[in-house]
Amino acid sequence: MPLTLLVGLGNPGADYAGTRHNIGFMVLDQLAASAGANFRPQAKLHAELADIGQGNNRLRLLKPQTFMNDSGRSIRACLDWFGWSAEQLLVLVDDMDLELGRLRLRASGSAGGHNGLRSTIQHLGSEEFARLRIGIGAPLGDPQERKERTVSHVLGPFRASEQGLLKQVLAEVCRGIELIQANGLEKAGNRLNGFRPST
Repeated sequence: MPLTLLVGLGNPGADYAGTRHNIGFMVLDQLAASAGANFRPQAKLHAELADIGQGNNRLRLLKPQTFMNDSGRSIRACLDWFGWSAEQLLVLVDDMDLELGRLRLRASGSAGGHNGLRSTIQHLGSEEFARLRIGIGAPLGDPQERKERTVSHVLGPFRASEQGLLKQVLAEVCRGIELIQANGLEKAGNRLNGFRPST
């Protein structure tokens, strides 16, 4: 099945713009800007939606506005509205267990402790949907300190020193999505999973 729906996970509103948890939104914003497309509110989908590409390369970009923990409600509504299956879906999600600059594309899998993926699995009733985990790094320190700083870390902005790396990551993800459309998940995964940014 061709890739038809690209979902970026994040939290709505200016307070969360540019935070690590919203890297999925950042990818969609970059894709839309490159295509000259605009996001429009879609109340029935609990989301903002943009449309890029033509013909077989047409993609709908979905930014759920439900907050992260209820992302699945918006994804389910979108699949139902357009009559699509989970096989046509790719979810872009932040991953604290991967350092910034690492990517992991998978055709299916568990939530891995991520509330946005957990909600998606719950609403779809399945773990069988593709997801691209985008590393955002973890707070430093021992396990207890890391746990205490997790929320402030994921809801905080990228540091100035990380901006160059972030730019490389966003560009690679955008290229990777084109590869998925052209060659499928497996071939695109060989590149994305092996990606190493230049230092």
